[in-house]
Amino acid sequence: MDVKACVSYLTPKFGNLIYTTFVFSNLLKRQMKELLHLFDFRQKIDYKTEILSGLTVALALVPEAVAFSLIAGLSPLTGLYAAFTIGLITSIFGGRPGMISGATGAIAIVIVSLAKSHGIEYIFATVALAGIIQMLAGILKLGKLIRLVPHPVMFGFVNGLAIIIFLSQLDQFKFTTTDGSLEWMTGTPLYIMMALVALTMFIIWGLPKITKAVPASLVAILTVFGVVTLFNIDTTTVGDIASIKGGFPPFHIPKIPFTLETLKIILPYAAIVAGVGLIESLLTLNLLDEITGTRGWGNKEAFAQGAANFVTGFFSGMGGCAMIGQSLINTSNGARARLSGIVAAIMLLIFIMFGSGLIEKMPMAALTGLMIMVAIGTFEWASLKVFGRMPKTDILVMAVVMLITVFLHNLALAVLIGVIISALTFAWENAKRIRARKHIDEHGIKHYEIYGPLFFGSVMAFNEKFEIETDPEEVIIDFKESRITDMSAIEAVNKITERYAAQGKTIHLRHLSKDCQKLLNNAHSIIDVNILEDPTYKVLVDKRIAINKSTL
Repeated sequence: MDVKACVSYLTPKFGNLIYTTFVFSNLLKRQMKELLHLFDFRQKIDYKTEILSGLTVALALVPEAVAFSLIAGLSPLTGLYAAFTIGLITSIFGGRPGMISGATGAIAIVIVSLAKSHGIEYIFATVALAGIIQMLAGILKLGKLIRLVPHPVMFGFVNGLAIIIFLSQLDQFKFTTTDGSLEWMTGTPLYIMMALVALTMFIIWGLPKITKAVPASLVAILTVFGVVTLFNIDTTTVGDIASIKGGFPPFHIPKIPFTLETLKIILPYAAIVAGVGLIESLLTLNLLDEITGTRGWGNKEAFAQGAANFVTGFFSGMGGCAMIGQSLINTSNGARARLSGIVAAIMLLIFIMFGSGLIEKMPMAALTGLMIMVAIGTFEWASLKVFGRMPKTDILVMAVVMLITVFLHNLALAVLIGVIISALTFAWENAKRIRARKHIDEHGIKHYEIYGPLFFGSVMAFNEKFEIETDPEEVIIDFKESRITDMSAIEAVNKITERYAAQGKTIHLRHLSKDCQKLLNNAHSIIDVNILEDPTYKVLVDKRIAINKSTL
């Protein structure tokens, strides 16, 4: 067989495969181009604000990263390394310029049990696998699902997070006893701590009223640090929590057996880490969108979060996601570009490698005051003003989400439950809205004009609208103002046709759209479908179900 004949023979067999591969490659190319679009050079950048804000965020990241790593039962450096790698990658590739990511408490809570049962190597593998899942979510454009989160859920999420941030700072007013327990400070140490915290909060509150040339939070931190150093005040410092001295994050392949059994262990944790990370990151992105009046890219952020966690798993990090507290610090300082996040990540690495001795002398009172101001700024006080004017179900959703967030510290669960309650409430309200207008025309045909969506929640009300025994021989059900949406609705229509068939009556289904028509399945009827042009709806379907009375 010559070459020409061979090509002619193979083309029909492999043509579809080649075409599908070509289409998929072009789709993937366009998707990756969208995801990897980094910088908008048309954006005007205030370099001084971006750099100073990045420095402030780096200082605030240190105690947070250390605390979260300790919660997970890991070394402080695992949290710091995660804050650096995740912060740097998401700042460059992420979908929300100015948003800060790093090690978070939400991720720490998820992985703590795995760390205790299998050790740190399994943590690294879990984080890398979670990163792959998140990248797939970005490529498949699942970030748009965050649109399904209602506003009351957002209110509950933000308010609960603000309360958590505030309550977490109360531990700084405690000291560790000889037996390892925590007790409240008393006397002079308490007064010193309260005074330094109050000074920090006063500067952050008051300085912007005088000048916004420099970030107030950075001035507050440096001022309190100077006061403590100048007067040699004995107070808790960052070094009292843990040492942050280290080197560049080492490349490290997780030392685990690459078997199916290992995958069964880490996959559930990886899926939860990926889900929690995406939910918290995308909610933070939405919050910053509202604050800045700009729009971020959810799918791009999902891909960047995944890439960051994948890399972190191979550079001795514990994993993480967007940090709402640090992001709010950054935006409140006026930072709007990627530069602030990049500076924060690089400065954090400099602190770890070269400046640990100085940073460990930083008073915790300054960082505590800063985080308390963040909590005050995070809380949606406006939600309290409209409390009495919101629907009761929305108030319930907001309260449930807030309470779950505060008491269980599980943000993903709180948001999921809030969305479920909102969805069920929406379904219940719509189920009550189905109506049927009834009349008999001059030909003796009875018409049922259905209003409202026909779905699983409204099926019972739909069935109650019909008077089958007393209806005439011919009936028309008009769906012009209704829509068949799911399998329960299809079954309801089928049951109605069967009930009329049992009475020996003829029924017409009218104004069914094409998708509704395709959904219907009347296997036990003789069907005659006539499609007519409709000037308003483009498609008018008259589906006649003729019942052969002789067979009844």
